[in-house]
Amino acid sequence: MSMPQAKADFLVLDSGASFSEQTVRNGQEDPNTKILDQYELPTYDIVVAGHKFLILDEFIDQELLLQQKDQIHTFLDAGNILFFGGHLFRHWIPGASLFVPKTIRSHLDYVVTVLDHPIFEGVKSEDITSNKGVSGFFSRGHHPIPEGAEVLLKLPGGEPITYIDRTSTQGTIVVHAGRNLLKYRHQENTAGRIGDQFQRFLYEEHEAVGRRRVQA
Repeated sequence: MSMPQAKADFLVLDSGASFSEQTVRNGQEDPNTKILDQYELPTYDIVVAGHKFLILDEFIDQELLLQQKDQIHTFLDAGNILFFGGHLFRHWIPGASLFVPKTIRSHLDYVVTVLDHPIFEGVKSEDITSNKGVSGFFSRGHHPIPEGAEVLLKLPGGEPITYIDRTSTQGTIVVHAGRNLLKYRHQENTAGRIGDQFQRFLYEEHEAVGRRRVQA
């Protein structure tokens, strides 16, 4: 008798965008990741499927996610974690506000301040502010944070690039005004630390959410 297939912890929605092809290929090779075509989401129960982490990038169809916001909220209230990296222009993430572009007067307006957090431990500002001598790839604006959110990275005006929200739902929401943080793994500078450190954080955070739910 065959053993049941283990549930994948990570659910990555495939937007179909060419810039996401490498992420999709990597996910297909990883038994701990399920790649789901984004348009299958309405008929796919992400809570029953048993995933812990829902990963969404900047190319996702936000009109679709707006229609599926109740399912996403249910997933979070089950004690799970949502990561979105991109520019939010529809209200489908609980507690989140729409993206606000940064007014740029010089390249110094893109300088990233790295705050003390395990996801960005050992990561130097200059390694994420610039890419091959060009600034602005990492973040070009921010999402105003919900009350009680923890800010991890900031732009020079104090705008939050990355935040963690543990109050809007019974799970955890991580919003980053840039690309998928899990992809930062193979850079030759300190930015390459982010992917593994973020993945480690996700597992530790999921356990912490479970403890909070038991104590509540």
